Amino acid sequence: MHEFLFFTSWFVPFYSLLGAILTLPWSIGIIQRTGPRPAAYFNLLTTLVAFFHSLFVFQDIWNREPEILVITWFQAGDFNLSFALELSPVSIGAIVLITGLSLLAQIYALGYMEKDWSIARFFGLLGFFEAALSGLAISDSLFLSYALLEVLTLSTYLLVGFWYAQPLVVTAARDAFLTKRVGDLLLLMGVVVLSTQAGSLNFSDLYEWAQTADLNPITSTLLGIALIAGPAGKCAQFPLHLWLDEAMEGPNPASVMRNSLVVGGGAYVLYKIQPLLALSPVALNALVVMGTVTALGATLVSIAQIDIKRALSHSTSAYMGLVFLAVGLEQGGVALMLLLTHAIAKALLFMSSGSIIYTTQSQDLTEMGGLWSRMPATTTAFVVGSAGMVTLLPLGSFWAMLAWADGLVKVSPWVIVVLVLVNGLTALNLTRVFRLIFWGKPQQKTRRAPEVGWQMAFPMVTLTILTLLLPLMLQQWYLLPDWESIDWYITLSLFTSTVLGVSIGSTIYLHKGWSRSTILGWRFVQDLLGYDFYIDRVYRLTIVSAVAFLSRISSWCDRYLVDGMVNLVGFAAIFGGQSLKYSISGQSQGYMLTILVVISVLGFFISLSLGLLDKLPF
Repeated sequence: MHEFLFFTSWFVPFYSLLGAILTLPWSIGIIQRTGPRPAAYFNLLTTLVAFFHSLFVFQDIWNREPEILVITWFQAGDFNLSFALELSPVSIGAIVLITGLSLLAQIYALGYMEKDWSIARFFGLLGFFEAALSGLAISDSLFLSYALLEVLTLSTYLLVGFWYAQPLVVTAARDAFLTKRVGDLLLLMGVVVLSTQAGSLNFSDLYEWAQTADLNPITSTLLGIALIAGPAGKCAQFPLHLWLDEAMEGPNPASVMRNSLVVGGGAYVLYKIQPLLALSPVALNALVVMGTVTALGATLVSIAQIDIKRALSHSTSAYMGLVFLAVGLEQGGVALMLLLTHAIAKALLFMSSGSIIYTTQSQDLTEMGGLWSRMPATTTAFVVGSAGMVTLLPLGSFWAMLAWADGLVKVSPWVIVVLVLVNGLTALNLTRVFRLIFWGKPQQKTRRAPEVGWQMAFPMVTLTILTLLLPLMLQQWYLLPDWESIDWYITLSLFTSTVLGVSIGSTIYLHKGWSRSTILGWRFVQDLLGYDFYIDRVYRLTIVSAVAFLSRISSWCDRYLVDGMVNLVGFAAIFGGQSLKYSISGQSQGYMLTILVVISVLGFFISLSLGLLDKLPF
């Protein structure tokens, strides 16, 4: 039985795809009398089967060697297009995480979207979403990974634009799709180059090729930058980071999946191609710079946000920046550990924020307050999720940060400064958000806010328990460092940054009546951070303006040069025809004279051109 489950674990993504297909009769309106909820139940059932299938395999996979399944898709002559699937503790563990969080997010969606008549379409998109993520987890082929990243891009567009009747939602979906297309286009270029250089796109073959590859510096640099661009777009890294903030216009259950798993999917692909990036020191340095800028910049921007989902989404970009920094410093194992701890804590935070939005019908932090006594389950979930995000002993992120910092204290000591700053500012931001939502006096929208129903409370309580038990699971998987090897100076620095962040966030003066500070200096800083360093305006003045200028030039050339030349030829033909019809006399000598004149003129020009060619020095 165990052997059968193991060798059929490649089928797990198809469970979710089957669930998405089963929702079609309700999604497209063929079945209407029952309402849309049966579609949700079908999708939940297939996700449940996928979760238990992967969980049973994960329990026994620690005693097995990883298996690589190669599937030939198309073969003709010397052309062989195949893709490989990896069955290993990392890939199966990723599927368990994906299907588990998807199951909880779908149960959560039953309560959050119970009054939405398009819930069948939403669950169908979630199943499509989950299938792509599960396939990405077990993919051992860069070709297949790229194809699945494209599916994720499409899924993101459809989920962000789910409420398509709202203009702001349409704009957010369009921007998310186009921004990712920039990174995907460059990644496709890298895939094509690797297929010609290495002869295979399976990761195992690419790793062997990378050990002996002899590329010139320009080729290796361009290849590395192209491979980085795709994950950078998926993980909302600078300069392709603006879409994640706008994507918060979609339904909150989709935001749970997007901020915990989708961004992690891009980082997972980056982890898989790390040996290829080692061919170019410039590419690794680009990862370090990109990760550092995004981690620090996004953390600062999150502090100035007054929208609860946007304040949390910017911290997602920041932590993905830390993952990019880890991969750039060739610390792939630590990057995976950080992805695991971040996914669980961030999913819990977005579920608690979704409960607040559902109850108060508001996302504005300045309109909230005093919810801690009215929503105890939501308050507990937010507190535990926040603690799981920062280095608070003994929760998961503490060990992820410590394991990373411990290995780099002698090689790159400046990384410790980045970790301390990001951790401290994240603690400050989460404390600020907690005070604005749960502390203080109740306001108009929170005065009678009840706790959410069991469909939304059950996933939050489950993830709360899972976040608290995560250190025990890490210990069981032998992922925690030994006590003898812990650098206590780094531990004290990280823990102190958390304490300072919480202390400052608890004591800083927050006036809900001020949308902007009355002090000019603070107002400038607040606007600078609140508008994301005005990067969108910089893009509008530079890239957008340049593209618009080139478009106007292209339009002018098309209208006056290309169309003008075609119109000139047409006008000349019409004029010549109209002129010649008056020379028709019916006498053959007139026709012969016309032919001789034309041939003489042509002969003159030909002889003139030949004479000029003879005078040339070559």
